[in-house]
Amino acid sequence: MIVPDTKNWTWVLERACPDCGYDAEQTAYAAVPERTLDSAARIGAALERADARVRPDDTTWSVLEYGAHVRDVCRIFDTRLALMLAGDGVVPPQFENWDQDATAVADRYGEQDPALVATELAVAAEKIASAFAAVPADRLDLRGARSDGSLFTVTSLSRYFLHDLVHHVHDVRG
Repeated sequence: MIVPDTKNWTWVLERACPDCGYDAEQTAYAAVPERTLDSAARIGAALERADARVRPDDTTWSVLEYGAHVRDVCRIFDTRLALMLAGDGVVPPQFENWDQDATAVADRYGEQDPALVATELAVAAEKIASAFAAVPADRLDLRGARSDGSLFTVTSLSRYFLHDLVHHVHDVRG
């Protein structure tokens, strides 16, 4: 059993991640779609490895589990971005809570088909990359809120999202 991650990762918007090197402040909004697709492609390639289903140790997800997680991250953030863009610009929409660890268990990430996960990840990454690319400049300051009170603009949401992908590319390198 993997110990659930309870860390509030919003700090990555303020300083570079010491593990993967991602620096949100140095990431231009316009770069997010391309970097999303690149990260998804790298994880997709890792899913082709013969050991994609094997956990490196008892406390670390397998490449397959990371791939399924990143696929779902793309889907969740596509929904969150759509909520922000559909909002009135005055009252930030509140994002539904998502327990990534419970989802991994309930959806049996480790038992999914790596080839199917790679395909679904590519589709989900393309969708969110296109969605971020299509946001007009005058809508980048629209806000959304997590239930814990963390507020995001479209720009900060994109950077926060991208860290997840870049970080997991770092996790699956091999």
